[in-house]
Amino acid sequence: MRVLAAMSGGVDSAVAAARVVDAGYDVTGVHLALSPSPQAHRDGARGCCTLDDARDARRAADVLGIPFYVWDMAQRFAADVVEDFVAEYAAGRTPNPCLRCNEHIKFAAVLDKARALGFDAVCTGHYARLVETPAGVELHRAADPDKDQSYVLGVLNADQLAGALFPLGESRKADVRAEASARGLAVADKPDSHDVCFIPSGDTAGWLRERIGTVPGDVVDAAGTVIGRHDGAHQFTVGQRRGLRLSTSAADGAPRYVLSVTPVTGTVTVGPAEALDVREVLGSRPRWTGDAPTGRFRCRAQVRAHGDAVAAEAELVDGRLVVRTEVPLRAVAPGQAVVLYDGDRVLGSATVDATSPG
Repeated sequence: MRVLAAMSGGVDSAVAAARVVDAGYDVTGVHLALSPSPQAHRDGARGCCTLDDARDARRAADVLGIPFYVWDMAQRFAADVVEDFVAEYAAGRTPNPCLRCNEHIKFAAVLDKARALGFDAVCTGHYARLVETPAGVELHRAADPDKDQSYVLGVLNADQLAGALFPLGESRKADVRAEASARGLAVADKPDSHDVCFIPSGDTAGWLRERIGTVPGDVVDAAGTVIGRHDGAHQFTVGQRRGLRLSTSAADGAPRYVLSVTPVTGTVTVGPAEALDVREVLGSRPRWTGDAPTGRFRCRAQVRAHGDAVAAEAELVDGRLVVRTEVPLRAVAPGQAVVLYDGDRVLGSATVDATSPG
């Protein structure tokens, strides 16, 4: 079996590659160059895809004794992930770029190219489990709940799962670092990446301001009364509390949160925390890890990468996913993903379009 190991330059992908080598597969390492002008150095735990990351990946491949290449995916990444991210924020939505990257880059563009070159599977350092069944491969949560990444893999379909390997699914992060150290991998103590990988500064609002521009607007309460001003709706998302800059007359001591963002008028609506509770989520672009379900079905729904899944019922209505939860979900923003589970198994996902109290 020929395996292409995607090596980011971090500890997880390095150990994942080492494990498929140990399994006896014919392994080739590849680093994805996702930035057209990568920085020379990483800024602590922020960002990725720097020249240092590429060098770390190459050094890990050398230790493992496998061939190593760098694939330039910058143009595809810019079109399918970065431009989508900007467009979603400009439309008042809150996207998850990790899902788009998994959907369009790692398990679409990379997997397609790998298969064209004769590889059987792509290996990554994601914390998730693949379970073989007579009906096909199922995607399950990782053994380590603190590192579980099944949520951001919920956009993958059955064919993509059949071409994926997740060797870290049964492991805990501390054990992975210890293994990296024992193998002599220099990345054993390297910090994990945080924030959006293509915004190494961590200043998402400032990064978006450079691309969307600054359009001042009103901050209003649920009744439409103007209680503040802002200098760009793109810097707000549903559930946000900081940075509202409400007027003195509105400062009655009660905390207010963003309830909705309307970029057409530049209006940001705020209200009390309880107004953020919803029990119905409407999603578009449903994707299934196996066969699409029919009728109404029981499941658990999760709307954040590290949030809790809650009991729910879901059904497809005119090609859109309707999810009704037994307990309220708080601060669900359009553009996020709702991922459905049956126990630990991922059933599928959809992009949140709208919500309601139910």
